[in-house]
Amino acid sequence: MNTQELQTVAHVDLQRYLGKWYDIAHYPQSFQKGCSCTTAEYSRNDDGSILVINSCNKNGKVKVSKGKAKVMDKKTNAKLSVTFFWPFSGKYWIIDLASDYSYAVVGHPNRNYLWILSRTKQIDPQIYIDILARIKAKGYDLKKLEKTTFDCD
Repeated sequence: MNTQELQTVAHVDLQRYLGKWYDIAHYPQSFQKGCSCTTAEYSRNDDGSILVINSCNKNGKVKVSKGKAKVMDKKTNAKLSVTFFWPFSGKYWIIDLASDYSYAVVGHPNRNYLWILSRTKQIDPQIYIDILARIKAKGYDLKKLEKTTFDCD
């Protein structure tokens, strides 16, 4: 178990972060079991929170989950709390982010959750290798990562 505190990125411009992301790879979770073509879409709610719409193809059908994210660290905007089923919420920490917002890595401080996200369905292989090196250095077990398939178009 890694006891080193998980470091987030220094700052997230939430306006630039909004929009559609493709799940490139993740730690398997029960709520994503059997999913392909997984995406997350973020937009602003009227109250300033962020609307989260996760979708995937599961057994030939589109499965959609809606949630709400709130910024927990206003200095960096990199630590959020996401609620899909009230009153349960989860930590959503942005731990790696491209300067052009073309990819992001989201984790949880306990290192049991991890998502590599991209603005496109595929990510440059060298960029992916570089991301893997950085998340390994942050204490994540790369053997747990599962790539997402996008064979649904």
